[in-house]
Amino acid sequence: MLLLALDTATPAVTVALHDGTDVIASSSQVDARRHGELLLPAVDRVLAEAGKRLDAVSGIVVGIGPGPYTGLRVGLMTADTFGLALGVPVHGLCTLDGLAYAADIEKGPFVVATDARRKEVYWARYADSRTRLTDPAVDRPADIADEVAGLPAVGAGALLYPDTFPGAHEPEHVSAAALAALAAEKLAAGEELPAPRPLYLRRPDAQVPKNYKVVTPK
Repeated sequence: MLLLALDTATPAVTVALHDGTDVIASSSQVDARRHGELLLPAVDRVLAEAGKRLDAVSGIVVGIGPGPYTGLRVGLMTADTFGLALGVPVHGLCTLDGLAYAADIEKGPFVVATDARRKEVYWARYADSRTRLTDPAVDRPADIADEVAGLPAVGAGALLYPDTFPGAHEPEHVSAAALAALAAEKLAAGEELPAPRPLYLRRPDAQVPKNYKVVTPK
């Protein structure tokens, strides 16, 4: 097994290689505006560090969000392209699950929350680092304060809103190393991973204008 994992659902552009036993190389850069520019060089860097060729990869793992439309689609399209070019399966994993796994909280419940912008968070509740209790959702922190009261929290969204998530701690962003390790664990156990389809949870900011102005001659 040689899994190439990547995620662009948060400001982190993150890539890792996992050989079925351990992560053998990884890279993470935080830049919310340069996902497309940074991702492929990061893949090249990780492959070089591990001394592997791209055609040695046996599977792709990609974070499916939730996340903003523009950033999230960079990782998903890249994963699909690699899968088609190499003829290998492409597996999805919820980005929040990767954060929960990296947090390594033995006993829950706890909350993972990432920044959804617009003064909202993407979030889910977990029983432990491998067991999600709720579907991912997007909400204003104040609207879920009662649901998350008293629970430990991780992620950039939790760190941004200490009134709702007091005592929030790292990891701030997901790492592909955690996604790869979680995917390898699930695949080894015979679990089926989600399809690589995006969890947007809301419509993109860009909208088709209404009431087009007619500019062609009659």
